[in-house]
Amino acid sequence: MSVRHSLLAILDQGSCYGYQLRAEFDRRTGCIRPLNVGQIYNTLERLERDGLVTRGDADAQGHVYWQITDAGSLEVARWLRSPVAHGLVPRDETAIKLAVAATLPGADATAAIRTQRAAALAHLQELRQATFPGGDGDSPEGLAWALIMDSMILSAEAEVHWLERAAQRLAAHPQHTVGIGLATERPRRGRPAKSA
Repeated sequence: MSVRHSLLAILDQGSCYGYQLRAEFDRRTGCIRPLNVGQIYNTLERLERDGLVTRGDADAQGHVYWQITDAGSLEVARWLRSPVAHGLVPRDETAIKLAVAATLPGADATAAIRTQRAAALAHLQELRQATFPGGDGDSPEGLAWALIMDSMILSAEAEVHWLERAAQRLAAHPQHTVGIGLATERPRRGRPAKSA
């Protein structure tokens, strides 16, 4: 998630102070993942360093208002037009855990899949039963919350489906689940020598 770009996009609507940015972020994301105020101020300082926002003077209550620069507005427009990139390198801890379990001698990858599947189903049920905490689900905040919840539900459903497929793969290839011992050849340190 790009907190940096989200805060910039909010500032593109008008000047805000830190706690105000936090409240606006929560309103626009359905309060699904509240931000730490320290994270907001650290992000603002990095945005200022990068020339995307400027720090204003403090008001009578001590609130320091931040304004977006022209470069910041251009960055928001670029971010909103660009797709979120998904790399080929897995960042899913569950996938990595199961891949390692399937190759460790003595590890029960099937049991790990059953345990994770039970947890994923419980999480999916919890998500499906969640209701918008703000009351009016037809409000703009309710729409933001519903969009985030739809994403989370579909991701949880995908995890359950993937775990079922992983169990099928293990069942179809029991000879591969006996484990991989440590390699006898040790990797060399440093970069490989260049060929002439």
